[in-house]
Amino acid sequence: MSTHQLKGPRNIALIGPYSSGKTTLLESILHICGEIDRKGTVEAGTSVGDHSAEARSRKMSVEVNSAHFSFMDEEFSVLDCPGSIEFLQETRSMISGVDAAILVCEPDPTRNITLLPFIKTLEDHHIPTFFFVNKIDRARGSVYDLFQALEEVSHRDLVLRQMPIVTDGTVTGYVDLASERTYVYKEGRPSQIIDMPADMAEQEGTSRFTMLETLADYDDHLMEELLEDISPEKEEIYDLLQKDLKDGSVLPVFVGSALNGFGVRRLLKALRHEVPDNDETIKARKIAAAANANIAQVLKTYISPQAGKLSLCRVWSGEFHDGDHLQKGRIGGIFRLQGGKSEKLKSAKAGEIVAFGRLDDLHTGEYLTDNGVTLNGVDKPLTPVFDMSLHVDKQEEEVKLTAALNKLTEEDPSLVAEHRQTTQELVLKGQGAIHLRVALDKLDSKYGLKVHSEIPKVAYHEAIRKGTTQHSRYKKQSGGHGQFGDVKIEIAPLPRGSGFAFQDTIVGGSVPRQFIPAVEHGVKDYLVKGPLGFPVVDISVTLVDGQHHSVDSSENAFRSAARLAMSEGMVNCSPVLLEPIVKVEVVMPSEFTSRVNSLVSARRGQILGFEGREGWPGWDTLNVLLPESEIRDMITELRSATQGVGTFSYEFDHLQELTGQEADKIVQQQKGE
Repeated sequence: MSTHQLKGPRNIALIGPYSSGKTTLLESILHICGEIDRKGTVEAGTSVGDHSAEARSRKMSVEVNSAHFSFMDEEFSVLDCPGSIEFLQETRSMISGVDAAILVCEPDPTRNITLLPFIKTLEDHHIPTFFFVNKIDRARGSVYDLFQALEEVSHRDLVLRQMPIVTDGTVTGYVDLASERTYVYKEGRPSQIIDMPADMAEQEGTSRFTMLETLADYDDHLMEELLEDISPEKEEIYDLLQKDLKDGSVLPVFVGSALNGFGVRRLLKALRHEVPDNDETIKARKIAAAANANIAQVLKTYISPQAGKLSLCRVWSGEFHDGDHLQKGRIGGIFRLQGGKSEKLKSAKAGEIVAFGRLDDLHTGEYLTDNGVTLNGVDKPLTPVFDMSLHVDKQEEEVKLTAALNKLTEEDPSLVAEHRQTTQELVLKGQGAIHLRVALDKLDSKYGLKVHSEIPKVAYHEAIRKGTTQHSRYKKQSGGHGQFGDVKIEIAPLPRGSGFAFQDTIVGGSVPRQFIPAVEHGVKDYLVKGPLGFPVVDISVTLVDGQHHSVDSSENAFRSAARLAMSEGMVNCSPVLLEPIVKVEVVMPSEFTSRVNSLVSARRGQILGFEGREGWPGWDTLNVLLPESEIRDMITELRSATQGVGTFSYEFDHLQELTGQEADKIVQQQKGE
């Protein structure tokens, strides 16, 4: 094997689409390495990963799970990331702190496209990556067809490390193309070395030469050996496999079955010999800091009502001790997490992933230092694509809900909570329906809040098509001083997007100057809810005349007179409903572009054009204007049309008139409410 000696603990991210078997692979690794006595299962809710109630009820990962193991005297931490695209933010946050990743997939070439978001994320962050083709014992079809399908979604050159042995249509073992040793699988036990079947020798030779050719693209010496028909030494091959993995030149492909333990030990040996150590990763990531600095990076934040805040951190340099006083506060405990369990430590050294307790001012993505070093590791979170309106039964629980949402959004930066002034709603936004349902479950289980959800209201407005002049008087007499205000106003439409304008042309003091601001306030009071029941925009109001009483006139009287004038005059101005239009940027693989075009057209979308997605060969970006009412559940249909990989971002663009039956329906619904 390689002569290069790796130092210190190393950290691996387990990544892959939903149902690929990442958590089962973690369970198999922990069992082989003696960390657990027996393997649990996701279905039974007994796995080390997926330990939260929200994960076990859905039988799927909903947040990252951390675990630790030792293999042949080498220490590793594993971060098992959720596979659902709705929890991709967890993966994005984790990979900045690992030395390498294992990308787990199923042996189905038709599902290769589901790997795209994960591969792109790993490539953008230059993470050394292994492919592990799981469930190989269930494969139906050629592994080489799968290999070609994987090549289509990876920008890095793939290197097939194992040639499967197929017996009666089932994969029963493999030939290691680097060592040229042949193994047969033994369930629950290490694979057994056997002699290579005679009928496989030619195929093995071809596959091995293909692997060497790929490696030779990055090494002149190996290229010369191949041209001169010299068989390279195994040590040279292993050194090149290690070097090219670290450089990001190649992506090695292993096969196996996590459920049965097939191929897992061989994968562990590759991790042991080829994953870069802490010093190499620091150099590759260009993490520069002052000499002897203690530096750690927050990968994930956990908040428990009982235990407080835990910050899962990668220690990049130095050594941290329990009780250390740092820029962000005092460390209140250091813990090694093993699924839902934790082991308290006295210290944490470079290369380890541990949880620091009670650093309340420290947030996901930030760096923790002890000497004034300032490093910025916060990436922009994913853009929300789905939302719901939240409310509680008791008014006194609203403050508690806001505080709980602040904690959830700190744990998960792809969750966004906001108070929408236009519709007077508390809205939670995220990556999909499951993502938000998990958040609601956490509000219940962690904070005791029974939260109701509804479809958020659309921020409809209204405007007018023509103007009018209105004269109105507010007069009220009771004991003592009465109330008297008389105004004459001109109401006129403004161009779309102009908002509101108020002016006066009063001469001669018919309305004293001190009462004119009250008239403007009265007009604004009315504009909150026009004749159709929605806020009024793009309107001009001019105070042209009026009368006052020396005793009974007041600011309140003129404010009331202005509201009355607006109420009586606006019905004569041909009010019209306005719906918000958003500008949407949809991204998807090019093969789905025509399907997405039809999708947005069916939602009253106006297609502005499309172009290739920058930095994503084989993808398109579609620009669309779409009514806000059509955007809310579009992500579900879009993912269905693109095998789960299409997504979008959007922003408000303008208000547009809406007429006909759809407008009448909205107005009637508003009046009913």
